[in-house]
This record gives sequence, structure tokens and C-alpha cells, in this order.
Amino acid sequence: MHCGRKSIEVMIRNFIHRLYDFLAFWGFNLRAFSAKWRAMRWYRQDFRTLQKQQGKDTSFAWGIRLPMLGERHNEAGTTKGQYFHQDLYVARLIYAQNPAKHLDIGSRLDGFVAHLAVFRQVEVMDIRPLESSVPTISFRQADLMQLPTDMLEYCDSISSLHAIEHFGLGRYGDSIDYWGYLKAIENITKMLQKGGIFYFSVPIGKQRIEFNAHRVFAIAYLLEVFAPHYSLESFAYIDDKGDFFDNITLDQHKIATNCGCHYGCGIFVWRKK
Repeated sequence: MHCGRKSIEVMIRNFIHRLYDFLAFWGFNLRAFSAKWRAMRWYRQDFRTLQKQQGKDTSFAWGIRLPMLGERHNEAGTTKGQYFHQDLYVARLIYAQNPAKHLDIGSRLDGFVAHLAVFRQVEVMDIRPLESSVPTISFRQADLMQLPTDMLEYCDSISSLHAIEHFGLGRYGDSIDYWGYLKAIENITKMLQKGGIFYFSVPIGKQRIEFNAHRVFAIAYLLEVFAPHYSLESFAYIDDKGDFFDNITLDQHKIATNCGCHYGCGIFVWRKK
């Protein structure tokens, strides 16, 4: 009887988890809804308090209500995570290197590219359009799985941070291409001048495709892919907890275990042979 009760409890828990996952997939998060429902209590209390404090003052009219229910107990910000660390780290490297011409491919505009645009001119390529403009950023819409004919040996410095893992999976309107990431790397190699530097980051862990979000790469596989045309200048990574580690020597253990990452971020600085 006891075993039967435990089996039923497990079935119920599994059903609830599946229900949560199903609803979350369609944009409805029960946990978030429950937390916001509870937060409405203090929101209404605070609103009534503010109205009483206003009294007869007419300096401010009441506009529409915009409840911000998820930020009261948050930290001031975050200094962790893959994008935070990689964007700052690679921007510092490029600042120190001061290349003649730098091209970025698909990296985050409001993070990494913005960091670069503070101190230098940067050209950006992306398969998606860009309507806005900034004086120190020039933009070119292009599909890097097809090499632009006018960009052979185009520059001495290229970056692509958290981008190439998406190529060929259709997430950003690109065509489905199982080998899309390899085509991108091959074309970047053709665009980079001899002796130039390629700043490259992708998710690292057990090699897999999580369709259609991204690929995750094993370090050993990436070393094999890049070996014919590049030498590794340096390696850093962000682990599954969002902590940053730089100046890492890739020994056999770190390579075999992907630095202990399931979904980390490897940052490779390659120099073209």
C-alpha cells in the first residue's frame, strides 16, 4: 500500500512538472504568475499610501498604472554570466591589441559592440537588418554562410561572440544548414589576413544540438576544427554558475571534461597561421 501511494505521488509530481513545462513553452509561467499575484497585495497597499500622501497636491496627474512586481527583492545588478564576462574581457583584449580594422560578426550590439564603439570604429555584420545607426558603428547585412566576394583578406581582426553556434538552425531567419557553423568558420578564415586574430566564443559542454536555439561544442572538437589554420593564443571560459576563469592552460583533463561545463562559454583567441 505504501509503495502504491509513493508511485501515485511520483506520477502527480511528474504530471505537475510536465504541466509547468507545457505552459511555459506557450508563454505562461505558473510560478511567475503566482509570485506576481502575491505581490499585488503590497502594490495595492503602496498605491493607497501614495494617494493619501498626495492629499490635495496637483503637481502630478495619475497616468496609467504600470506594476513592477518582480524587482523589489532583486540585486542592484549582476556582474556574472556569460555575456557580461565575455563582452568586457574581449573588449579589453581588442583595446590592448588596437587592430587596424576590426570586424564583428553577430555579437551582441548592446553589449560587446557597444563596448568597442566607445573607443574605436567597428564594422558589424549580421543576417538581420539594423535600422538605427551610431557614428562609430558601420553595419552590413549579410549571410556569412556565403562568403561576400569583396571581403577576402578583409581585415586583421574579427570577433564573433556567442553567434556561430546558431548558424544554420533557422533561429534568426537563416537557412537550415547542418554544416552552417563550419561554413561560417571557413569564410571567416578567408576574410582574416595572415597573422590576424579571431576572437571566438561559443557554448561548451557535451557536444549536441538543442534545436533550434543553439549548438554546444566540445573543446576537443573545436581544437580539431581550428588546428589547420590557427594557433591558440589564449583560452578563457565562463562556467555553468556564470563565473569567469581566464589564462587557462588546456591540459588533457580540461579538454576531456570541457572544464567541467554542461553549458558554459569558451572564449578562444586564435591567430591565423
